[in-house]
Amino acid sequence: MTEQNARLGILLMLATTLVFAIQDGLSRHLAGEYNVYMVIMIRYWFFAAFVLTVSSRKAGGLRAAARTSQPVLQAFRALLLVTEICILVVAFTKLGLVETHAVFACYPLLIAALSGPVLGEYVGWRRWSAIGIGFVGVLIILQPGIAVIEPTAIIPLIGALMFALYGLLTRYAARRDTAATSFFWTGIVGSLGMTCVGVWFWEPMALADWGWMSALCLTGVLGHFTLIKCYEVAEASAVQPFAYLQLVFISIIGVTIFGETIRTNVAIGVAVVVGAGLFTLWRQRKVG
Repeated sequence: MTEQNARLGILLMLATTLVFAIQDGLSRHLAGEYNVYMVIMIRYWFFAAFVLTVSSRKAGGLRAAARTSQPVLQAFRALLLVTEICILVVAFTKLGLVETHAVFACYPLLIAALSGPVLGEYVGWRRWSAIGIGFVGVLIILQPGIAVIEPTAIIPLIGALMFALYGLLTRYAARRDTAATSFFWTGIVGSLGMTCVGVWFWEPMALADWGWMSALCLTGVLGHFTLIKCYEVAEASAVQPFAYLQLVFISIIGVTIFGETIRTNVAIGVAVVVGAGLFTLWRQRKVG
């Protein structure tokens, strides 16, 4: 068993959030030039190759990694994740990085809210209060009543709901499968599912953009690698709060590279959502 090192875990989480922020910036650029399904398909091909490499080096090899007693659940959660990624990248092109992630930041609250009906976990009144306050923050971001909410503003909220459900199903699958098995099914089934869709939307890509595509694939692999190492050396409850720093990195990329602006209501709403999310994480750690 790897020795626990909270400081190293925090540094790895910071590195992970930075890498994923860069990945999202690259996704926005490429999806603005090419079909979203094709971009995600190529990214998943590289991810699947990484999964096969990692799985083949573990005890038992690929056969052990693929072995599961709940294949339908594993396949469903893998397809759920790749669909959520497509939805989020579409939101990047419609809303921008900053506003998409401002709404998407509510996913830990959705996990807390759904952990009762999905996993049978107890959620006390304090966490329910924090969940309610967090969704007030989402409403501040969306501004209902001040202006008609554009349908595109709901896209990242749908993505957050799907990612929360994916997280809960991953925890449910972990009751009978190892993390290596879930990781294997996520990459392989996600790649197969995305290929079935993306191959019909193939477009010629400029040579320069193949460089950006390579960078996207590399950041995807690097982000997953640092995240795996992060959870190997530190408890999730100790490092998860630092995942919110991805909002900071995303905001810097969105403003400096894509010329986005941070509206006052978005900044206030994000502060409310993040504060509520940190409280739910703290309560989960305390009662768990």
